[in-house]
Amino acid sequence: MSSSPGTPLSHPARTAPTAPRSVVLTVMCAGMFLVQLDVTVVNVALPHIGDALHTDLAGLQWVVDSYTVVLAAFLLGAGVAGDRWGHRNVAVLGFALFGAASLMCGLAPDSAALVAARAGQGLSAALLLPSTLAVVNRTFPERAEKAKALGIWAGISALALPAGPLLGGVLVTAAGGWRAVFLINLPVVVAALALTLRVVRKDEPSRSSHFDLPGVLASAVVLTALVYCAISVGRAGAPARALTAAGVAVAGAAALAAWERRAPNPMLPPALLRRLDFVGANTVAAAMNFVGIGTVFVVTLYLQQVRGHDALSAGALLLPLFVPLAVCAPFAGRLAARFGPRPPMLAGLLLGATGAASLLSIGPGSSSLRLVPALLGLGLGMGLLTPSVVAASLQAGPPELPGLSSGVNNTARQAGGALGIAVFGAMVQDTAAAGRFTDGLHHIGVLAAALWLAAAALTLLAVPRANRQ
Repeated sequence: MSSSPGTPLSHPARTAPTAPRSVVLTVMCAGMFLVQLDVTVVNVALPHIGDALHTDLAGLQWVVDSYTVVLAAFLLGAGVAGDRWGHRNVAVLGFALFGAASLMCGLAPDSAALVAARAGQGLSAALLLPSTLAVVNRTFPERAEKAKALGIWAGISALALPAGPLLGGVLVTAAGGWRAVFLINLPVVVAALALTLRVVRKDEPSRSSHFDLPGVLASAVVLTALVYCAISVGRAGAPARALTAAGVAVAGAAALAAWERRAPNPMLPPALLRRLDFVGANTVAAAMNFVGIGTVFVVTLYLQQVRGHDALSAGALLLPLFVPLAVCAPFAGRLAARFGPRPPMLAGLLLGATGAASLLSIGPGSSSLRLVPALLGLGLGMGLLTPSVVAASLQAGPPELPGLSSGVNNTARQAGGALGIAVFGAMVQDTAAAGRFTDGLHHIGVLAAALWLAAAALTLLAVPRANRQ
């Protein structure tokens, strides 16, 4: 069995720390901040990217999804790579690749080059997410200080979500256009890379860890084919491509299942997929990001290309979604610790379903205030859900491998977000036709509410009433 990709067991350090642990924590938080920031910062720049690079809605979907697809596909494998080759080494590699990919994004001459560079950012993010967490976990060995440090690490990642649209709006509006959204990463990456080399001590690699390369590649094929299928459905005259992609996804899923059953060190042990509580928690996590990330994508396009707001205004108008998400997450974590994850999950899903249903009231000329109930409901819902679904996954997974459970949960959320962007983008289709676009928003509202209500029913069925002792 492969070792944990999320919060692995610590290994003895080769050298003594050379700097205060607070500096190490700050540097690792910077890595996680970049990972989360690039999920949302690009959204407000999409109309400008479309105009500058002459790409359509499908091209814009790939600008976002190439990042999240690669991040989701390689996340589990990247955690194992950190175990095997050292998390400090993998963090250094992640920072270096992220900087190079960000530079390529900022210099991209066309949409194809930008999509490829965004995929490079996604691979870098997959390396950074588990490695920064592992370094924090090892740097703070005592239980109380570890909990505090991990809370700071998680809180910084939550702050990146509301910061993304605002920072993106400022950069696009006042700092030279959409390319600044990517180039702003460079000074942060250079500083973080230099400090990681200087202050983070090396960890002893675990030779017992095994990298499941066939499993990683097969999962990447399945997720990419599913996203391609959904994006193709939204384009006129592309049924053959959609059917081909669907066939590739089915074949890839069958190959992945067959390999994981006989692999000596599977990326995802098949026995976990027979546990209703584990599958249920991660299905709810995927549904949460499917709706949440997909809604952010289409609402950002609505604000700028249908309602005519500039990038900065659009970023500010998204705050009713992102601020509650960041503020509620720590509170929801305490609720889940005290009462079990089930109550905050149910509350979040019902609030989110109510917010999604309010999209039915949006029209081409609606005031921006009409969006507030939808954004507020989704933000509160995701704020309650995010720490709760992680807690439910950890509760349901193997007690001796919390990192595996955390890694699967992160992968489910990223994959759900990628598919949400693809499906919701296909449903609105054309930003130039305001009436058709808002009709698509109405259909999205119905689908999103139905998905979250179904997730609530699954929560009642699969998630225990209280923490298992």
